[in-house]
Amino acid sequence: MRTTNIQLGKHIIGSGEPALIIAEMSGNHNHDIKRALKIIDAAALAGADAIKLQTYTPDTLTIDSDTKPFMVTWNGKRRTLYDLYEEAHTPWKWHKDLFAHAKKRGLMCFSTPFDTTAVDFLETLDNPVYKVASFEIVDIPLLERIGKTKKPVIMSRGMASVEEIRLAMKTLRRFGTKDIILLHCVSAYPASSTDMNISTISDMHKRFNVQVGLSDHTLGTNVAVAAIALGAAIIEKHFTLRRKDGGPDSSFSLEPKEFASLVSSVRLVEAALGKPSYKQSTDEKKNIVFRKSLFVVKDIKKGERFTPENVRSIRPGNGLAPKFYRFIMGKRAARDIARATPLRRNLIA
Repeated sequence: MRTTNIQLGKHIIGSGEPALIIAEMSGNHNHDIKRALKIIDAAALAGADAIKLQTYTPDTLTIDSDTKPFMVTWNGKRRTLYDLYEEAHTPWKWHKDLFAHAKKRGLMCFSTPFDTTAVDFLETLDNPVYKVASFEIVDIPLLERIGKTKKPVIMSRGMASVEEIRLAMKTLRRFGTKDIILLHCVSAYPASSTDMNISTISDMHKRFNVQVGLSDHTLGTNVAVAAIALGAAIIEKHFTLRRKDGGPDSSFSLEPKEFASLVSSVRLVEAALGKPSYKQSTDEKKNIVFRKSLFVVKDIKKGERFTPENVRSIRPGNGLAPKFYRFIMGKRAARDIARATPLRRNLIA
């Protein structure tokens, strides 16, 4: 069954279309709106198609508690969830300016909401598509609210079982979502390349009959580029100006030059993939002459028989095709033929 292509803003997601390459800002703005605006500028210059934000506050995502369930280790530091999300969240008052600046730079801007109030807020900004984070794929009330917007949804499947993916998709569709794109994801930060199992991408395409892609937390760009050959229609990578500037997600984010290299490699792979074809390319046609063909390798007198001693299949390809070798053996020469003459039909009596 052919999967339908999906319109996301000015972009078409699916077969025969270039992959949508998303720069994920996350918390790499380090709570400086000027830096956030520079990240958008750098993403545009690096060739990104879209910039993705995250919409939550510490209070919408957790509670302020230092009891054991609310303590985590992140980047080697022990801290509360509330403290981590206080550092990483993007202030809601910035969103309007970030959306506007991205549009000015030619980027589609959208966000990941982490609760229903975030969806309500993003609807006031005309958020064009919703991203469901891998950790939120099991948040059924959130999925119900997102579904009611009837907008396209990009959903990461990190940690989710097949049954959980099916329930999430069923919920979104029941409440109004028509278009769903699933992203393969390993929810580790950073993720190991050996844990990625990116062949899951093509399996998801067949199993769920939707467009698919990759949300990649590995270091570098190799895994993301390889995903294109497996049918990924979207690539999402975390993006920062400089890793050494720090931030909750900086350690596994790409810098501008690296992101530009990713974009270039993805476009090269897409061009190389092309479509199934058995036609000769322009350059191949030039090289046909280097195929083998039948040549006279000893002087032959008129009426003399063709034998393995005086005719061979050799390069270049100016004579009869080698498939005629058995046919001409034993036949006679129509005239005298000099050594190094390509054998042609008019030379056979």
